[in-house]
Amino acid sequence: MKALFDLAAPAKLNLFLHVVGKRADGYHLLQSVFVLIDWADTLHVETREDGRLQRHDVLGGDLPADDLCLRAARLLQAETGCALGADIHLEKRLPAGAGMGGGSSDAATTLLALNRLWGLRLPREKLMALGLKLGADVPFFLGGPAFVEGIGEVLHPQTLPEQRFAVLKGPAGLATKDIFSSPLLARSENLAIVAGFPALAGTANELVAGFGQDFGRNDLQPAAEAISSEVREALALMSKQFGNARMTGSGAAVFSVLAGDGKDGKDDQSMATLLQAQPEGWAGRICRSLGSHPLAGWAG
Repeated sequence: MKALFDLAAPAKLNLFLHVVGKRADGYHLLQSVFVLIDWADTLHVETREDGRLQRHDVLGGDLPADDLCLRAARLLQAETGCALGADIHLEKRLPAGAGMGGGSSDAATTLLALNRLWGLRLPREKLMALGLKLGADVPFFLGGPAFVEGIGEVLHPQTLPEQRFAVLKGPAGLATKDIFSSPLLARSENLAIVAGFPALAGTANELVAGFGQDFGRNDLQPAAEAISSEVREALALMSKQFGNARMTGSGAAVFSVLAGDGKDGKDDQSMATLLQAQPEGWAGRICRSLGSHPLAGWAG
């Protein structure tokens, strides 16, 4: 039996999110920049000779009957004819309903892990095509920072400097359908051009300075604030503590861009103080961006 332990499934942040249209099937067209961060779920994966696929939760709790990890494993079996199975142990660390892509990232790490454990040697392009069948965000979690278009499936890889973020989420989540059906959903009149965002290629200080500009906006935020008092509170807390705040994705998490290298520990202490003042159920931490997925070399 072969096994792989402590496999990271990192979260993502949307540095901005613009709604630029709507398809005939009702899906909204978006533009965004996605970055991976070092807040992650952890997977432990073992092969099985009997072909069965089973999901286990390391921290206990109720398991979904057919989560994205199992769907990813099943799809990989079907596409390759592999007769092996797997036990997938998930240590869930990312908050649910945060808009940070936790489920999609778990599925992507499952694809990467089983591609190696089962000896399939599929290239990243093939894994990305399979990931798209599972969800629009899954292909992103097989690579690195990207300017994203379409419904999230059109990726333009970006090289960005390391950045630090403070991330905070209240106990409740947000339903994506409620946000996109809200009359307060904002629309961006102009399409973004990657070269039009100079702060993305600059230093963390430049990114902080640019956060007040148009590219720092999340068009889903007005609707989310109207729906969730926790989102409003998180935005107020983070803005007061760190000087800026934005919602990420279509979930309830809020983030602030941090300047400096963080070696003085002040931001960590500020986040700890903020969390201590909140009721049980709030989650947050100081994060760093990742230049690529930790398992990116496992494709091909």
